[in-house]
Amino acid sequence: MPVNAFKWKHFAGEIILLNVRWYLKYALSYKNLEEIMAERGIKVDHTTIMRWVHEYSPEIEKKIRRQLRPTNDSWRVDETYIKVKGKWKYFYRAVDSNGDTIDFMLSAKRNRKAANRFFKKALSSNHNQIPRVITVDKNPAYPPAINELKNDKILPINVGIRQIKYLNNIIEQDHRSIKRIVNPMLGFQSFQTANKTLKGIEAMNMIKKGQVNDLNYSVLNEVKYINQLFGIIL
Repeated sequence: MPVNAFKWKHFAGEIILLNVRWYLKYALSYKNLEEIMAERGIKVDHTTIMRWVHEYSPEIEKKIRRQLRPTNDSWRVDETYIKVKGKWKYFYRAVDSNGDTIDFMLSAKRNRKAANRFFKKALSSNHNQIPRVITVDKNPAYPPAINELKNDKILPINVGIRQIKYLNNIIEQDHRSIKRIVNPMLGFQSFQTANKTLKGIEAMNMIKKGQVNDLNYSVLNEVKYINQLFGIIL
């Protein structure tokens, strides 16, 4: 995305980011946002807001990743379900023992290869460290995926695997913060737009959890921080 992220747009960057933030953070539809903007004297079509969300959500996620504080070495991994074009897809997610987000990945399948891809993605993120232990559910794909990573020397041989359901309560609780936003959307129309939007939802969730370095979380600080990410100084 160019330095001027809002060049050729018909609306100010502050208005664009306001709508994107609200959609990713609250259980609002595009139509809801169109009406809220109309109440403030701003006429913007809901399809325009949708395009903003698809364009800027991945940018928010990419920008904050550079500034996330380190997670710890106790991983909790699980997957939840996301509806895309009327069919259920699998949303892999991991948090550490403090509840901080490690990583996430939307997948069409739930198998060893998908689990392997997810672990590689999580291990490649700069804010994560090599896990000491990985807690998973009873999904049989996880142990062989982890063992494959050990055999390939991507994971140390002494990394522990735990399949204990109650220890994964922390990530099951964390799913709810994502599902609270996703469920009112009534499903995504394509895998690509689902992936873009979920990146933004997860980014807003990480900001709210206080995972951004040197950001004392409050709603006003969040607004200021996201605007500054795109070069807007209020």
